[in-house]
Amino acid sequence: MKLGFNEATCMRNSTLAQDIVLAETYGYDYIELRLDMLKAWLREHSLDELAEFFAASRLKPWGYNSLEDITFCDTEGWKEKQAELAFACKASAAVGGDCLVVVPTIKAGQRWTTRATVKDSVKRLREMADVAGEQGMRLAFEPIGSAECCVRSLDLAMEIVDTVACKNVGLVVDAFNLYLHDQWRDLSTLRQIPVEKIFVYHIDDADDLPLSMLEHCHRLLPGNGVIPLHGITRELVAMGYDGICSLELFNPGYWQMMAEDVFSIGAQKTRPYLLP
Repeated sequence: MKLGFNEATCMRNSTLAQDIVLAETYGYDYIELRLDMLKAWLREHSLDELAEFFAASRLKPWGYNSLEDITFCDTEGWKEKQAELAFACKASAAVGGDCLVVVPTIKAGQRWTTRATVKDSVKRLREMADVAGEQGMRLAFEPIGSAECCVRSLDLAMEIVDTVACKNVGLVVDAFNLYLHDQWRDLSTLRQIPVEKIFVYHIDDADDLPLSMLEHCHRLLPGNGVIPLHGITRELVAMGYDGICSLELFNPGYWQMMAEDVFSIGAQKTRPYLLP
């Protein structure tokens, strides 16, 4: 697998300008560009400048992260999602990176039926897939393990992707999100996913806490927690997955560190999980 870095990992203590330099310095192969951090870059720089950096760098852009709450949108909300998709497509055409992570809706206190969730998710993904496909972009649909999310499990996410039936729509496998759902009780569930439908693997570990207490702020560097990451790697490699293994953390503790230290330690801690 290839070593990737998701900008959420240093989203409060770094910038895109710093992230690309540090990712290059510490040997990452790919970077996932956050749309909000890209917009901040554009206040002082251009897409062409970013493209020039990648053209001269070993580091390459994998894609963009993320378009959130795509399901059960009202009319105004859907217009906003369409605008964000157009922005990601424009960036992709100029800079490179051919994938956009899309996230189902999370809303506290709301419960949706499985039937309604599948129907609305399929509708929205097909609409976006048509637009993205015209620009040569893929969409990576990410189940979120949090109890408030309408799509929590790998099984349900795959059912939705199967029903969408578009070549440019696949899945994110996120170690922490799927741990939130069922603590990875059965790693063999990964084998139900055609390897070509796994567009990205997000690696992250978790504090040893009851699921009822576990939040995304409890994501840890690989090897510092309880998720069976070596087992997940073995399953993915046995399936033939050779895409990116991208470090994605939302831990405020890491946001208090020097960004350079996070990049350096992150590469060191993630590399053991690139091979079985």
